[in-house]
Amino acid sequence: MRIALIGYGKMGKLIEQLAIDKGHEVVLRFTSQNRNDLTPAVLSTADVAIEFTTPHTAYDNVAACLRAGTPVVCGSTGWNHRMAAIKAYCKEVNGCFLYASNFSIGVNLFFEINKQLARLMSRQPEYDASITEVHHTQKKDQPSGTAVTLAEQVLEEIKRKTKWVNEGVAAPEDLFIRSERIDPAPGTHHVKYSSSIDDIEIIHTAHNRNGFALGAIAAAEFIRGKQGLYSMSDVLHL
Repeated sequence: MRIALIGYGKMGKLIEQLAIDKGHEVVLRFTSQNRNDLTPAVLSTADVAIEFTTPHTAYDNVAACLRAGTPVVCGSTGWNHRMAAIKAYCKEVNGCFLYASNFSIGVNLFFEINKQLARLMSRQPEYDASITEVHHTQKKDQPSGTAVTLAEQVLEEIKRKTKWVNEGVAAPEDLFIRSERIDPAPGTHHVKYSSSIDDIEIIHTAHNRNGFALGAIAAAEFIRGKQGLYSMSDVLHL
């Protein structure tokens, strides 16, 4: 598989290393210095693109891939407000797009556990829910995309909570997300239900970035040659 890497920071370089170990070839590397080269002619040399950049550049990068007919996997977080628009564009051009707030297989299993626990806790009003996420100090978005996904799953099931908040004092109807930035933490997510009697907690702790990179490569392998919108649930058959 020929891969175009859009974003060549720590994650991009790790994806390159692990992809080569798996027998793939990285044929293109895009950074802020050569972003203007993200054209259909150039992208046509790749079977799939993997995008890990910033909330400010993700939309345009993904759109460029869809315009070129190159299936694209995106792990940039913090641009949810434009997700509906990019999915609509994907359908318009018959492209292929897979987005995940976290590509770790463990985290995606954690998402499924979170949904099931929230479903059970929806009938237990004496428990208050909260989320804590811990990342390294170079993390660009706050709260993390993974924490937002966890929060949205909880809000879908627990109707006594109406929105998530990340700052200030949470009202009873708010789901509070606490963000901590500590080096060299690659990522910990903690969902907690507290009552006056006891606590119920689920925690996912990443030991390194390898799980994120391997998941992104698995997603790229999955969408190669496909059209449509996909998620890690499709990749993992959840």
